[in-house]
Amino acid sequence: MIPVAPTPLQHALETRWQALWRQAVRDPRELLAMLGLESQAKRISDAAVRQFPLRAPRGFIARMRHGDPHDPLLRQVLPILDEERIVPGFGLDAVGDAAARSGHGVIRKYNGRALLIATGSCAVNCRYCFRRHYPYAEDTAAAGGWREAVALIAADASIHEVILSGGDPLSLADHKLAELTAALRDVPHIRRLRIHSRLPIVLPERVDGGLLEWLGDLPWPTTLVVHANHANEFDDSVDAAMAKLRGIGVVLLNQSVLLRGVNDGVDALAALCERGFEAGVLPYYLHQLDRVAGAAHFEVGDARALELHAAIAARLPGYLVPRLVREIAGQPGKTPLVLAAADTVPAV
Repeated sequence: MIPVAPTPLQHALETRWQALWRQAVRDPRELLAMLGLESQAKRISDAAVRQFPLRAPRGFIARMRHGDPHDPLLRQVLPILDEERIVPGFGLDAVGDAAARSGHGVIRKYNGRALLIATGSCAVNCRYCFRRHYPYAEDTAAAGGWREAVALIAADASIHEVILSGGDPLSLADHKLAELTAALRDVPHIRRLRIHSRLPIVLPERVDGGLLEWLGDLPWPTTLVVHANHANEFDDSVDAAMAKLRGIGVVLLNQSVLLRGVNDGVDALAALCERGFEAGVLPYYLHQLDRVAGAAHFEVGDARALELHAAIAARLPGYLVPRLVREIAGQPGKTPLVLAAADTVPAV
């Protein structure tokens, strides 16, 4: 989504995290220059930038290794020519979101849960994002003050858990989030709230007093699923944000995606699990790549994925080993890879 340029008054009223968001790098050549990698500009795909713009917070860029064209954080955000490849089996709706839409910005895939597409905005545009082609402009739950989404949930007593997703729901201002949860308080069958967000990792300043006040006042047990793919995504600022969240009783889990050139090694995966735990975050899911158009160069074959998972399971205690899963459109839950035929999805 392309945000409307803020007015001078909005600039004056914005919080620190919003100011940092606005200062994110959006020019891939500027990003490469910041890292001393100007010679890599030939790899940039301007077509990919037009289709799915670059966005990377400067604090996240500061965690990248200067002068390293293979840095695992850089690889996740840099739009490169490989994205232009047309690969059979990779499409616009990799996980069947369109078929699962049951209301404005509401997705129903799994029993007892309703997922809200809260917004199309993110603090970082990950190149492997399975919703990089999602029609956010016409389908977000926040439209109309959440009324349609809340009404759908209130009308279905089988829904016990509300999941905020996007985009990134924490890209919304605190008052917008409070508007939703104020309406949900009157729905008696809601038992849990889950939030999926990359912001506490890539823009930890988002975890400020306003967000903590909102979270701390919620009437339901709340789980925050963050998204980190490499140990280098954690630093002192992320650790501090996680500590604040734990301090108000939020359960912290991490989901990651197995990505070629980012974390497709035993040492890298083990370090991710251990570093996350040091920050107070338990490993949750290790996803096989969702086969979205533009992301084929990130795919790791199933046989290799199973080898890697077995190796980290042999190295780490069980509570530090994420479940290796794939999302299959139409299935009632995530499919553990050990139960799927290893040759159903060919490697790229």
